[in-house]
Amino acid sequence: MAFSGAPTTYLNPPVPFSGTIEGSLQDGLQITVSGTILNSSSTRFSVDFQTGFSGNDIAFHFNPRFEEGGYVVCNTKLNGSWGPEERKRELPFQKGMPFHLCFLVQSSDFKVMVNGNLFVQYFHRVPFHRVDTLCVNGSVQLSSISFQNTRTVPVQPAFSMVQFSQPVRFPPRPKGRRPKPPGVRPANPAPITQTVIHTVQSVPGQMFSNPAIPPMMYPHPAYPMPFIATIPGGLYPSKSIILSGTVLPSAKGFHINLCSGSHIAFHLNPRFDENAVVRNTQINNSWGSEERSLPRKMPFTRGQSFSVWILCEGHCLKVAVDGQHLFEYYHRLGNLPAINRLEVGGDIQLTHVQT
Repeated sequence: MAFSGAPTTYLNPPVPFSGTIEGSLQDGLQITVSGTILNSSSTRFSVDFQTGFSGNDIAFHFNPRFEEGGYVVCNTKLNGSWGPEERKRELPFQKGMPFHLCFLVQSSDFKVMVNGNLFVQYFHRVPFHRVDTLCVNGSVQLSSISFQNTRTVPVQPAFSMVQFSQPVRFPPRPKGRRPKPPGVRPANPAPITQTVIHTVQSVPGQMFSNPAIPPMMYPHPAYPMPFIATIPGGLYPSKSIILSGTVLPSAKGFHINLCSGSHIAFHLNPRFDENAVVRNTQINNSWGSEERSLPRKMPFTRGQSFSVWILCEGHCLKVAVDGQHLFEYYHRLGNLPAINRLEVGGDIQLTHVQT
């Protein structure tokens, strides 16, 4: 179960992937699937929007095939029988390369975007509200699956895993009053604001020009480094910031900074030569005391991909790496909405940024 008010995102789910969409598909629901095509002998993968887990009723079967020059099959299966195929003789995927798939559910069709570009429209053959299950199979490695209701941003539909994976889990908030660090003021209620998925083609932090079809993250080529983006509305309880990327093979370190004006409210700094993840705050160009303790080994590895989820709560930031809670960092700057800029630098290649 996802924590209340946070975007529902599953990091690094294994394949085959299968999960229940609570409340079924709704007009305006956007499903985003990111990953990498495996460089293997397998020639197909599929994303299926279906009823139940039997595979007998699939409202939308999206099936890229690396065969006969490459093409994509779209179809519907009812009571175990396939309908007429719709084929597109174009394959916007490459083996060994990352991809970003976005499915936008609308009243008449699915709109499918690949790497930020509209690829195909598939008109509904059965009522889309019958769909309650998402399945991904084939020659892909997934980095994330996320859900967003574009009609009522930022409210997200709940999505529960059934068999193969679990969402990012943070430890429950302890009961009772928690002492406030000096200078921390009570948090304001969360403003109604837009989640921004940054693309390498857009001005960092820009708002979607069309909220029904927001521009997608473009995983290749790489984001420019250092990367700077605004955080619309700043921080507030339940606000999430999600970053994915790959550590360079010869990396010495990298940093993720959440900034307020000239101050760095939160500095996350993995250092490979020290085998440490350093956290700190800089106020008026003066660093505070470092925090280094971890409940487990260094979660970042040279040459390996990673995902970082930063969840803001009233008293602290909760940070998860690759789907596992890593630490909490108590706010040292109390004006959370003023923490409205993200800065990323160092020896990494970013593939996904969501603020």
